[in-house]
Amino acid sequence: MRGPGSWWRGKSTPAKVETYTRGSFHFFAVMEVTVAGLPALAQIGGALGALMLGLVCAHAAVCAFTVSRAVDWVCGGREQPVRLLGVLGALTAVVGVTALAVSAYGPQGEPVDSAAGGVFGTVTVFGVGILTLGLRERRHVYAAVAGFAAGSAPFMIATGEGVLPALVVSGIVLAGCGFVAFTAVFSVWLLRAVYELDEARETRARLAVAEERLRFGRDLHDVLGRNLAVIALKSELAVQLARRGRPEAEEQMIEVQRIAQESQREVREVVRGYREADLGAELSGARGVLAAAGISCEVSGLVAGLPDEVQSALGWVVREATTNVLRHGNAERCTVSVRQREDRVILTVENDGVSDVTTTSGGSGLAGLRERLAAVAGTLEAGAEEGVFRVVAEVPVARVAA
Repeated sequence: MRGPGSWWRGKSTPAKVETYTRGSFHFFAVMEVTVAGLPALAQIGGALGALMLGLVCAHAAVCAFTVSRAVDWVCGGREQPVRLLGVLGALTAVVGVTALAVSAYGPQGEPVDSAAGGVFGTVTVFGVGILTLGLRERRHVYAAVAGFAAGSAPFMIATGEGVLPALVVSGIVLAGCGFVAFTAVFSVWLLRAVYELDEARETRARLAVAEERLRFGRDLHDVLGRNLAVIALKSELAVQLARRGRPEAEEQMIEVQRIAQESQREVREVVRGYREADLGAELSGARGVLAAAGISCEVSGLVAGLPDEVQSALGWVVREATTNVLRHGNAERCTVSVRQREDRVILTVENDGVSDVTTTSGGSGLAGLRERLAAVAGTLEAGAEEGVFRVVAEVPVARVAA
C-alpha cells in the first residue's frame, strides 16, 4: 500500500518546489480571510461588516486564482495572465480604499478603526505580493510596490488624516509590500532555476547516450571501413583475372573469404566489448557520474578474483541502477556494496530518491537485467521500502566458475 507520504515522495524535485510555491501563496488567501475578513465582521458587525468580509473573500479568491495562473506561466504552461493581474490590482485598490472609507466615515470606535486598518494592510500587502508573481520585469515589480505605497498617502489625507500619519502608513505599506514582493520574486527565480537544472540534467543524459552511439559507430567504421575497401578491390581484381582465365583469381577469392571472416570476428569483438561491462570500471564510473550530479555515492566491497561472467552481469546491474538514480529518482545519497556469502556474490544498490518510475519493477531495463543474470543463474530483486529504493542482484560464483 502507498503510505501517506508516497504522494510527496513520488514527485520530482521541480514538482516539489512547484507544489511548495503554490501552497505557500495559496495560504495567503486563507490568511486574508482569517486575519482580516473574520475580525472585520466581528468588530464592525451588521451589513457593513458583512460587506467587508465579502470584499476580503472575493479578493482572496482572485488572489488564489492568480497564484495558479501565474505559477503555470512561470513553469511554461500558459501565457502571462496580464488581464488577471490587472483585475487583481484594481480589486486590491478598491478593497483598500473601501477599508479607508469605513475607517473615516463608518461607525466610530477603536474596534472599527482596527478592523478597517487590518483589512487595508492585509489586502494591500498580499495583493501586491501575489501580483508580482506574474510580472516579468523587475521595474514593473518596483512600480507596483512603489505605486501602492505612494497611493495610500493621498487617500488617507483625503479622508481627514494628517500628513504625518499618512506618511507613516505609506512607509509601512512600502515595507510590507516590498517584503512579500521580494518573497514572490525569489520564489519565481528558484522555481525557474530548478526546472532549468532538471532540463540540463536530462540533456546531459541524452548527450551521454548520443556520445556512446557515436563511439560505437566510430568503432564499427574503424573495423569495417578498411576491410570492406580491401574486399571490394580484391573482388574486382578476381573478376578481371577470371575473365582472362588466370588461376590467380581463385587465390584472390580465398583472400576475400579470409578478410570477410576476419571482419566478422572483429565485429563480434566490438559488439562483445560494447555489451559487456567490467564491474570495477562500472563502480568507479557510477561514483564519478553520481558525484557530478550532486549525489553522494559510497562504494564498498572487493571485486578482484570474480569470474568475468559475474563481473559483466553485475557491471550491467550497476550501470542500469545508476541510470535509474539519475533519470527517475531524486536521490541525495546512494550506496553500492559488493559482498560474498558462501558461494554467492551479492550486489546491493540503494538510493533515497523514490518516484513512481523507480518503484515500477517491470520496466524494460530491469527486465533486461533479469535476463542477463538468468544466463549466469543469478536473480534480481528491486523495490521501494520506507523511502529507499533497493536493487539486489545475486550470482552464484561456484557454478559460474565451473
